[in-house]
Parts: sequence; structure tokens; C-alpha cells
Amino acid sequence: MHQGNGDNRIRARIVEIAAAEIGVKEATGNNDGARVEAYLAHTGLGKGHAWCAAFVSWCYGQAGLAEPRNPWSPALFPNARTYCRADACRGSKTSTRIKPADIFGIYSHRAKRINHVGLIRKLERKYLLTIEGNVNNSVLSKRRHLSTVYALADWLSL
Repeated sequence: MHQGNGDNRIRARIVEIAAAEIGVKEATGNNDGARVEAYLAHTGLGKGHAWCAAFVSWCYGQAGLAEPRNPWSPALFPNARTYCRADACRGSKTSTRIKPADIFGIYSHRAKRINHVGLIRKLERKYLLTIEGNVNNSVLSKRRHLSTVYALADWLSL
């Protein structure tokens, strides 16, 4: 797909697109509002749906990529794209693979699946600096310890 400097440029572009959305808020706290509905529409959904995966898909789409394009969080972690799951994500080998614009997934024991995703801005020691949608009804940048991450996926490298 994308390799070398082109890969780095597209990764930077995806992060730039996502960063420009920081501060977007839902209109009424019900997964609605013009921007949120644009993210959802990118994946074929209307207002009222959880939108973290739609946000990630939208960012990739704005960078000119056809994939991923799915509003369901677990769908962003197919085996061909996922480079770690569970405890493997905490190892030092994994931290050398993490790149900007990779996707992280958070597992919910209650839902028994990945139920939240976001984009990686960068890795700082054992922390991911992220950009994620549908957190406190908005797009935010967060700092997440690697121990809280269940899966990591790379949609740009083969």
C-alpha cells in the first residue's frame, strides 16, 4: 500500500486531520450535531449512534483512503491489520512498531469486545498520546497507558 516517506506523509496527514477536529462536541449529548453526523454518514449511519470508529474512519477518508470505513469498533482490528492483542501490546517489541495514525482499541469486559477506538498521535515511553472521538461527547486528545490498550492496528503498512 504505502511505503517509506509516502507512508510517513499520509500518517502525518491523518493525524493533522484528526487534530483539527479536537474540540468538536455533540449538539445535545445524544451522538448528534453536524460534525458528529458527518463522521457517522461517512460509514453509512445517521445520528444517534456511537461514533468513535466512524471518527477514525472519517479521518482516514479525509486523507483520501478508502479503508478503514466501518462504524463498528471491532471491525477495525482484522487479523491482517492487527499487530498485537491483549498482553502482547505491553511488550517492548510492540512499542517499536507503534506509529502515528495507527489505531488502538480498548476492550470492555461488559460488552465482551473492543468497544472504543482512537488514533495514535505518538508514543511517549509507555503512554500513547491519542486523538479520539466520542469521549465526553467530543473529540479529545488523551494520554493512555499502554497497559489499558487491548489491540493495535496498522492500516497503512502491508
